[in-house]
Amino acid sequence: MAAVWDEQKGGEGPAPAATLASQILARADRDVTFVMRLVGESQSSLVRHFIMFIETELAKRGMSYSVHPLLRPFVETHARELSDFVLQGIGLRHQFGLQTIETMAGDPARLLRVDLWDSLQSHVNDAQQHFVSDARGLQRILDQIESSARVSIRKSLSKC
Repeated sequence: MAAVWDEQKGGEGPAPAATLASQILARADRDVTFVMRLVGESQSSLVRHFIMFIETELAKRGMSYSVHPLLRPFVETHARELSDFVLQGIGLRHQFGLQTIETMAGDPARLLRVDLWDSLQSHVNDAQQHFVSDARGLQRILDQIESSARVSIRKSLSKC
């Protein structure tokens, strides 16, 4: 980095913006990518799906909002984390070079839609399996949260 800095100090200064833009675009086929990003209702659908999925998995283990009052924030947080996992995976999986975008038309766009569907399904399944594999320790975590809440309540009542 220092060598580059020293070179620039002794030279004519930075290249004009137009020159830099031309240099970057000359490498565009290998350096410029477009990343697919899901927004709007798609994000909301993912979060709702994972909330229902987590609630179902917890119910199978005898956990409910009535038994564990602090469960709702836990469910919402984990649903968002699982959604983020899927969204980031889709973005990483679907990066397109400039040349690909420029030549894409007609049927290749339909292939992209099928590929996106496969990726979405795969990432959602992976996220669900990850949650289920970690759910075994969930009861212990919830018990610790409940225990901490009871201690806090006892301390508050003892101050009164």
